[in-house]
Amino acid sequence: MKPKAIFNWSSGKDSALALYKILKKNQFEVTSLLTSINQEFQRISMHGVHVSLLEKQAESLGFPLIKMEIPKEPTMEEYQEIMTRTMNEIQSQDVNHSIFGDIFLEDLRKYREDQLNNIGMEAVFPLWKINTTDLIHEFLDLGFKTIVTCVNEIYLDKTFAGRIIDQDFINDLPENVDPCGENGEFHTFTFDGPIFKNPIDFKIGEIVKKTYPKPKTDDNDEGGEYVFWFCDLI
Repeated sequence: MKPKAIFNWSSGKDSALALYKILKKNQFEVTSLLTSINQEFQRISMHGVHVSLLEKQAESLGFPLIKMEIPKEPTMEEYQEIMTRTMNEIQSQDVNHSIFGDIFLEDLRKYREDQLNNIGMEAVFPLWKINTTDLIHEFLDLGFKTIVTCVNEIYLDKTFAGRIIDQDFINDLPENVDPCGENGEFHTFTFDGPIFKNPIDFKIGEIVKKTYPKPKTDDNDEGGEYVFWFCDLI
């Protein structure tokens, strides 16, 4: 009997490729997809995709969907409490593995592993340390299709929001931008590929600018703001 696992689904390309690899290896029984949702806006955290499109993804992929609703601006304590409660409920169904699409962020991996170890679960990273240029080309060669839903203005301007990722997109990326956006440069919504029963229908809406305050490091820090451009998908 295969061990049961929850899959942490962001709706983007790394999640899609990681799920593809997990299903191909047939090592785990994936019981459901888990996605963090902004409670107020009913959109996927950071990706900005409305929950209705997320639900269409889950239906096309053929997995139950668990929506973990997070307050608009949660404290770390609030986030931890929600996450722990959710994972305890999942573990009570004999699910002892949690799968992620992370690639090379060591601190993030350690955080995930530590949190899961606290409740007796194990983290799994099918894309870990694979070259990101190789990954994005594998993703495209497999026939996946994905659209950029959010860009961080520190790295990319608003013209990248709403673009389909293809070779031209990769060629246009500045040298300091990871081709998979692993440093948070951009986020995506995957709408077709070999693991989908059918493509996800959507229309491209407006490009919206959103700002978030930068945390102050000390009393002399004037702060500032982070700027993100979101492409609304309808």
